[in-house]
Amino acid sequence: MSGSKFVYVTYIRITPEKLWHALTTPEFIKQYRFGMSVESEWKVGSTWRMYADGSLMDSGEILESVSQKRLVMSWLNEWKPEFKAEGNSRCVYEIEPKFIGAVSEGWPMVLSNLKSLLETGDVALVYHRGREG
Repeated sequence: MSGSKFVYVTYIRITPEKLWHALTTPEFIKQYRFGMSVESEWKVGSTWRMYADGSLMDSGEILESVSQKRLVMSWLNEWKPEFKAEGNSRCVYEIEPKFIGAVSEGWPMVLSNLKSLLETGDVALVYHRGREG
């Protein structure tokens, strides 16, 4: 679908430094990307490639890389011909310290808390809405 867009927001109780490390360290990526290995220098203009059992799965270029703030990559599916034919997508990671007052939609926070509570026994965010008036 040309022009389609998917936005997913999640809240993670971690420092921007640790999150950046998780997004750009091959040994760490392998743990949450189902054993896939990733190769990249994570610098603007460098390529990235992701492999599963030695087979190229996805590839692209690093379009923007601002440590602990923003990572933008072109993304090409390499393993399924009909997806590859669609061409490059763009994947954007934006790392922002939580600023609850600026969040207009409560569902991402609620779902992040549900996920964390079920996985760890503790919520990701503690937020109490103040009473007005």
